[in-house]
Amino acid sequence: MAARVIAAGTLSILVPLAPGDAVPATLAASLVAITADVVIVHADADGGTDSAGVPAVDANAMPVKDTRDCHGCRVIHAARGRAHQQNAGAAATGSRWLWFVHADSALHAGTAAALRQFIAHDDDAIGYCDLRFLDDGPALMPVNAAGAWLRSRVLGLPFGDQGLLVRRDTFDRLGGFDAGVGRGEDHAFVWRARRAGVALRPLRVPLSTSARRYAEHGWWATTADHLRETWRQARRFAPTDAAR
Repeated sequence: MAARVIAAGTLSILVPLAPGDAVPATLAASLVAITADVVIVHADADGGTDSAGVPAVDANAMPVKDTRDCHGCRVIHAARGRAHQQNAGAAATGSRWLWFVHADSALHAGTAAALRQFIAHDDDAIGYCDLRFLDDGPALMPVNAAGAWLRSRVLGLPFGDQGLLVRRDTFDRLGGFDAGVGRGEDHAFVWRARRAGVALRPLRVPLSTSARRYAEHGWWATTADHLRETWRQARRFAPTDAAR
């Protein structure tokens, strides 16, 4: 394989994966072309933790045999829940930078260059991509993409499906993702970053995600649900962080 765009030890890409899901081959190929350390974190089917309540992690790489999975990646297991999985992935790597990517994402041209440029500045900041949607949803999805742009660029609230890029020492200082909040661990993480004075900066490159839920449940209903949940989480997480 040709040399990666970003050297080993500089960046680890962490992809949480739900039971029964797989990493699309196109995403896998895009990720392993960027860096040698791509970690797929499978959720245990029973959602178990060890006796201390810490997500159980198999630190040994497991061979990936399914062509749908990420060839060239390391595979570990953690307790169910995206916060548990992402924290376990971070703990299993030694790279200076961490990039959290959802398994239903698709990279665009220029992603690797944008990552490398952001990392080269070595700032105490969190980078994020501009959200786009794949062609598997309703025709109104560009409206949601515009809303995500306003939410992240104007309100300073990027979410996890925008590919959060963070330096390890910053991630550790913020305490990682809070598994106790339930839904919205990415939103809570961003609020903690804001209160700690960590800058949130766009990578200025798109990252596409699936819109299948909008197709399955309807554009109006799904959009309204996301708006309500975002507002509810903001009211919950902002006061919590302000009090710290």
